[in-house]
Amino acid sequence: MSNFGKLPAPTPEGGLNRYLQEIRKFPMLEPEEEYMLAKRWVDHQDTEAAHKLVTSHLRLAAKIAMGYRGYGLPQAEVISEANVGLMQAVKRFDPEKGFRLATYAMWWIRAAIQEYILRSWSLVKLGTTSAQKKLFFNLRKAKARIGALEEGDMRPENVERIAHDLGVTEDEVISMNRRLSGGDASLNATVGSDADSATEWQDWLTDETANQEEEIAERDEFETRMQLLSEAMSVLNERERDILTQRRLSDEPVTLEDLSGKYGVSRERIRQIEVRAFEKLQKRMKELAREKGMLEPVA
Repeated sequence: MSNFGKLPAPTPEGGLNRYLQEIRKFPMLEPEEEYMLAKRWVDHQDTEAAHKLVTSHLRLAAKIAMGYRGYGLPQAEVISEANVGLMQAVKRFDPEKGFRLATYAMWWIRAAIQEYILRSWSLVKLGTTSAQKKLFFNLRKAKARIGALEEGDMRPENVERIAHDLGVTEDEVISMNRRLSGGDASLNATVGSDADSATEWQDWLTDETANQEEEIAERDEFETRMQLLSEAMSVLNERERDILTQRRLSDEPVTLEDLSGKYGVSRERIRQIEVRAFEKLQKRMKELAREKGMLEPVA
């Protein structure tokens, strides 16, 4: 990403407030200017144009990153990951599709932050099924939606409703709530020491309500990834494809023992086939991404 030029970076030593004030100095872009800069990057790999696109959206990245407080991770690191997602978005942005860079970048910024949080939380054995990830990132919104704002453990009826809405067990809701509770900063805490210029944390929060353009961008990206996956699966034989699907692409992974019985081989052999198939799939997806002139998916 160094070809985008030097960018301001949040550091614990420098202070988050100073960083937030620094990025406010970069001007926002008018639609026509954004289009021309994006064209210069796409057509000529103009790094100066790319730098302006990135710096003009650093506030957006910081704003989205503020929405992921309370996971017990340094805010400066979360913002840095958001900036990585922003640079990914600029590299892939196609101005001819008709929507603004901010709309497109939101998906990449959130994806980069969530991948970072999931990697960090894996140290405490966060569940890896899609339902558990959904719970991890949606519990707070689910609690707010039903007015479950009490601190500590939730009332049984609220636990039951959230478990039903998010498709997880009540025990999982209770466990996740205990992990995530107690770490939120006040939304009314101020950023900056100058009374005239200080703002509240909530002023930096992004509106999570999806609009039509955002939904189109996210659907387009999802369909692209699914198309890559579908094409890449062709490198696997029938057994590899079945084992990988059952073990890695299912909300409720099948056990090695069950697949061992199905194919009449040892559990260790099933594990070896799974690992080999996953490596083959990853390699093919990267090849396809390069062939199509696309970035590789976020690691």
